[in-house]
Amino acid sequence: MSDKHLSESSELTDEQQREARYLARMKRKKEIIDQSIARADQDRGVCLVHTGNGKGKSSSAFGMVARALGHDMQVGVVQFIKGAFSTGEEAFFRRFPEVQYYVMGEGFTWETQDKERDIAAATKAWKQSEELLNDENIALVVLDELNIALKYKYVDLQAVIKAVESRPVNQHVVITGRGAPQELIDIADTVTEMQVVKHAYQAGIKAQKGVEL
Repeated sequence: MSDKHLSESSELTDEQQREARYLARMKRKKEIIDQSIARADQDRGVCLVHTGNGKGKSSSAFGMVARALGHDMQVGVVQFIKGAFSTGEEAFFRRFPEVQYYVMGEGFTWETQDKERDIAAATKAWKQSEELLNDENIALVVLDELNIALKYKYVDLQAVIKAVESRPVNQHVVITGRGAPQELIDIADTVTEMQVVKHAYQAGIKAQKGVEL
């Protein structure tokens, strides 16, 4: 560094030096991010899996439904387990003609206590799901709590994988529920595992409208 530059550097205040270092880091970060974005040049539908024991799997999927509607996209939703009680998302999204909304479950397995009935409901739900996954006009398919049906073997995993892999090229699919099987994770493009830190239920607070319902 020349004597001139050393002199100029020494004249900078500590705050100015920190600002200069910050700007240099941000410039480098932008270069790295821009390069990463440039490499992501594929334009096709993606498969997302939301799993884990934490809250937010279905909520995230329904956030995507809202986002899709903002882009004038057609959406299909199949709920495999929930069905014994109404939810805010069902009441809301049924208002939109762009959304095909199917509540196929009869409640959680520990509520029904009827394996054959659960299998029949899951089979019917999967048939409806296959129709949506074959429809090129549907841009986003949400298969809510499908992982639970797969865990209990109410739906054939290989049939799900085949349908997901052979769906229309630009169709997105989101599969939610605890205990996602590894084979499904392997074929997914994006997998998120929700982890529990705290939950109000553990403190004796019942499910709340607008939060869980």
